[in-house]
Amino acid sequence: MDVSAQVEQQRFRQSAGSKRYEVEHRTEATDPDDRRLALLMHAAFFLLLGASLARFLLRHPGEDRTPWIIALSVALAALYLLGPALGSRPTPRRLARLGVPVAVWMVLVVLAPSFAWCAVPLFYTGLRLLPPRAAFALVALLTVFVVAAQLRLAHGFDPNLVLAPPAVAATATAVFVHMQRQGVRQRELIDDLLRTRRELAATERREGTLAERQRLSMEIHDTLAQGLSSQQMLLQAADRTWEADPATARRHVRTATGIAERNLAEARRFVHDLAPADLAEGGGLEAALRALATRETAQAQGLLTVRCHVEGTPHAALPDRVQSALLRIAQGALANVKEHADATEAALTLTHLDDRTVLDIADNGRGFTPPAPTALRPAAGVRGHGVPAMRARLHQLGGTLTIESAPGDGTVVSAEVPLPAPSSSPAPSPSPEEPS
Repeated sequence: MDVSAQVEQQRFRQSAGSKRYEVEHRTEATDPDDRRLALLMHAAFFLLLGASLARFLLRHPGEDRTPWIIALSVALAALYLLGPALGSRPTPRRLARLGVPVAVWMVLVVLAPSFAWCAVPLFYTGLRLLPPRAAFALVALLTVFVVAAQLRLAHGFDPNLVLAPPAVAATATAVFVHMQRQGVRQRELIDDLLRTRRELAATERREGTLAERQRLSMEIHDTLAQGLSSQQMLLQAADRTWEADPATARRHVRTATGIAERNLAEARRFVHDLAPADLAEGGGLEAALRALATRETAQAQGLLTVRCHVEGTPHAALPDRVQSALLRIAQGALANVKEHADATEAALTLTHLDDRTVLDIADNGRGFTPPAPTALRPAAGVRGHGVPAMRARLHQLGGTLTIESAPGDGTVVSAEVPLPAPSSSPAPSPSPEEPS
C-alpha cells in the first residue's frame, strides 16, 4: 500500500470515528430529559462543593490551609461554571477545560478529603463529554482519589471504604453507558424511520406521477388525438376534391370544423378534470353512446355506419368512473375501427346484467391478431395506446377486456366491469310491544 492510500485510509477512519462520536454525544441538544439531567448534575456539584467547604470550615476553623481551601473552592466553582457546565457538545476547547477543574479538585482532595464526593458530578461530566476510553480512565482516577480520601478520614482500615467506591463507580458508569448506547440506538432507529418515510413518500410521488402520466396519455389518445386524426383525414379529402367537387370539399371542411369544436369542448373539460363532454350533457351512458354512434356515422360520410343497442335494465346509479371508462373505451375502439379495420359497419352493444355491465364493440372489418391480454402498455416500436389504454382503464376498475378477432373475420372488443353488490340490511324484528 502506498503512502497516499495509507493517508486516505487514516482520514476515513478519523472521519468515521468523529461521526460516531458526534452521534453518541448528540443528546442534550435534542432531548429535554438529558438537559434536565445535566442541570441536576451541575446543581449537585455546586451543592456538594458548598457542603464540603462548610464541613471543612466547621471542623477545621482557623487553620493555615483554610484560605487556600476557600480560594481553591471558589476557583473550582468558577472553572466548572466556565467549562463543562456551559454546554453539552464535546468540543476540544471544553474537553481541555474539563482537565483544569479535575486538577483543582485533586489538589482540594489532597488538602481536605471532605471534597472527595464532588467526584460524582465529575463522573457524569466526564462520561458525557469524553470519548469512552478517556472517560473510563477519568472515572478510575477519580475513584482512586475518593478511596484515598475516605481512608484518610477513617480512624482505621475499613474494607468497605476500599471496595464500596469502586463498586458504586462501576455500577454508575455501566448504567450511564448503557443508557447512552440505548439513546444512540433509539436515535438511529428514529433516523431510519424518518429516512424510510421519506423514501416511501418519494416512491408514492413517483408512482402517482407515473399513474397521472398514464391517465393523461389515455385521455389525450381517446379524445384529442382521435379528433385531430379525423380532422386530418377530412381536410386531406377536402384538398383532393376541392377543384373537382367543391360541395363535397366544403362538406368535409364543415365536418372537420364540428370535430374541432368537439375537441375544444373536450380539452376544456379535460383541463378542469370534468367528465367527458357527452356525459356532461346529461342522459347517462346510454345517451352518450348513441350520440357517439350518430356522430361517428356522420363523420364517416357513408363509409362507416355505427349502430347502438342497449340490452337489460339500466342500473339506477352506475358509477361515474365506470361510465367515463366505458365511453372512452368505445371512443378508442371506434377510432381503431376507422383507422385500421377498413370496416363498413360497427355496433355498440351495452348490456346491463345484475352484477356487471358489458360493452361490446363489433365491426365487419379485416380483423387482426389480438395482442397479449397482459399488456397494459404498448410494446416497443408499436404505435398507439388504444388496446393497452383500454386494458389499463378496466384494470383500475377491476374489469376485463376481451378481444376476439382473426384476419378477415372482423373484430369484437368486449369490456366487462363488475358492479358492487347492493347493500341490503335485514329488516328489524318487531318488538314485543308492537303487533307483527
